[in-house]
Amino acid sequence: MDKIKLLNKWINESDNIVFFGGAGVSTESGIKDFRSKDGLYNMHYKYPPEKILSHIFFMNYPEEFFKFYKDKMNCLSAKPNIVHKYLQNLEKFGKLKAIVTQNIDNLHTEAGSKNVFELHGNINRNYCMKCHKFYDGAFVFNSVEVPTCSCGGVIKPDVVLYQEQLNSEIINKSIEAISKCDLLIVAGTSLTVYPTSSFISYYRGDKMVIINNDATEYDRIADLVINESLKELFVKLQNYTKSTLN
Repeated sequence: MDKIKLLNKWINESDNIVFFGGAGVSTESGIKDFRSKDGLYNMHYKYPPEKILSHIFFMNYPEEFFKFYKDKMNCLSAKPNIVHKYLQNLEKFGKLKAIVTQNIDNLHTEAGSKNVFELHGNINRNYCMKCHKFYDGAFVFNSVEVPTCSCGGVIKPDVVLYQEQLNSEIINKSIEAISKCDLLIVAGTSLTVYPTSSFISYYRGDKMVIINNDATEYDRIADLVINESLKELFVKLQNYTKSTLN
């Protein structure tokens, strides 16, 4: 059977789907990924991007951090694409129970999905390190130089930088959802970021699907591997499911 038809069959047969997504989910919305040949980590800056996006660098060189952050991480104008919209439709019909995402762009929520676990935070959430007052993404990206609170404290994006811990509550909810689902769809991620990549190992079913342009080290444990562009694949899926999700 054609791989996409098989995936569609599994979706139709499932009522507890979890979607685990990475940067490739948002590239169709014009957001650059990190590790591809054209990604942020392969561009040349005064400091390596991995160093800039670290807790120590943020604390010691906030001016340099925010120069990079505002220039390269601002995706407030991006809009949800077909992947986000398809997943929201699956959730609306009770099939998709959770989205576990490594992305920080808020696009799943903008598309209307409700149960979204953001492993690495969200650019639309920012807080003062002194008084903990909340600020949205527009305030930070439109600020001059280092964004500061009315109390004088530095505002930090609520995103997980290198050397910082993931939120334990989100980790536990993500692992619980993955371990209980009957279909796990992993898409748009190279599965090289630890520890989040290891979360898919908690899946206990026999329908794990990995969708990515390139091979991943987890392909060997997947029940179905599809190497195709997400946009093309989800256009096909959408066409298959129009008759079944009405």
